Amino acid sequence: MAVEIALDRARVRYGPLEALHGVDLRIPQARLTVLLGRNGAGRSTALHALAGTEPLADGRVTWFGGGPHGRDITGLGAFRRARMGVALVPAERAVFPSLSVADHLSRLDASAHAAALELFPELSRLLERRAGTLSGGEQQMVALAAALAGPSRLLLLDELGRGLAEPVVARVHAALAAAVATGRTVLLAEQALPQGMAADLVYVLHRGSVAFAGEPGDRAAAAFLGGAPPDRT
Repeated sequence: MAVEIALDRARVRYGPLEALHGVDLRIPQARLTVLLGRNGAGRSTALHALAGTEPLADGRVTWFGGGPHGRDITGLGAFRRARMGVALVPAERAVFPSLSVADHLSRLDASAHAAALELFPELSRLLERRAGTLSGGEQQMVALAAALAGPSRLLLLDELGRGLAEPVVARVHAALAAAVATGRTVLLAEQALPQGMAADLVYVLHRGSVAFAGEPGDRAAAAFLGGAPPDRT
């Protein structure tokens, strides 16, 4: 299976605290991968390390981007990675508060702009509003609309359903399945495996380390998919 992007022996530190302890992730191309773990397990940190918004203290990030040979992009910042096709929708501060909804969607071409509003028709009446004045769910729709309708080949999504109603989440899940079907790669970080989502690969992080990696249908996965493994004393 071709790899889109990878973390190799990745370590991330916040002062004296190490959030990732030599993590290895292989994110397959044109597949939906789910990264699970409790709060504090390192899920968000892993996504930010892949996107370039959080530097590694050790290890590397390798970008394949659909090609057979990887490129070490550890030293590239978030802007350069975004230009290469990486899009991150973080769990918090996913929009620019001073910009309008229309501003957030302004980089989309006409067809992509129409697709964004078709996916989230709720935004049509909010185009002139500043993103900072929107509710949390509306801000999430703005960020997801720009990412899903945009051209990025790798989508890194952190708890995408935060603040969204169930019918909207169902719409987003369908859009992700369609994106994968057209060759895009999705990495979704969640606390638990979303109901009804057909994930191709699951990773479970526990205290900054990979506790499980495999297909969600594996028998070995059953002990992990409800959350992180129990502490051992």
